[in-house]
Formats: sequence, C-alpha cells, structure tokens
Amino acid sequence: MQKGYVRKVEGVYRVADTRVSLDSLVYLFREGLSAESMVESYPALTLEQIHGALAFYLGNQKEIDEYLAEGRRAAQAQHEESRKTNAELIAKLQRARHASEIPG
Repeated sequence: MQKGYVRKVEGVYRVADTRVSLDSLVYLFREGLSAESMVESYPALTLEQIHGALAFYLGNQKEIDEYLAEGRRAAQAQHEESRKTNAELIAKLQRARHASEIPG
C-alpha cells in the first residue's frame, strides 16, 4: 500500500495531514539539514513523513521548484505593494525612530 506523504490543499503543498508546508522542509533540505534535525524543528512530523515528503520533492523537483519560485515572486509583489500602500505610515515611523535616537 502506497502512502501519501504530500497533499496539495487549497494550492499549498502540505506534509501528510498536517499544516506543515512542504516549502519549509525543502528550504531546510537545501540548507543541508538532516531529516532527523527536521523532526526536531517539526515535532508534529515523523521521520517517515519527512523522508516521504523529501522523496516526493526529489521525484517532482522541477514542478516544486517552479511552485516555490512563484511563491517567492508573489511574496515580493505583495511586499512592494505594501510598501507603496503604506508609504506615508512607513515614513512617519522612520521619522519617529530618527527623532527618538540618542545622538553620538
């Protein structure tokens, strides 16, 4: 019987039936963390689930890398839009921070 270690729910890849995103494991994997270290970071996951999720990633690497790149692009666009929308507030906060700094 084959187990499903990754599910796509509402456009987001999740590990098994948890709220842990595949993204988070992939980024740790890319940083060189071991599966055992990932269990420490995500105690809701078993070692088997992490190995299964990483196997899913490696078997679908091109698709998942494109998904991650799209997520980064969307986050960057949201960040830029937020800075435009909140430009006045950001400037006010920067002025307040500067005014409260102690010289020297």
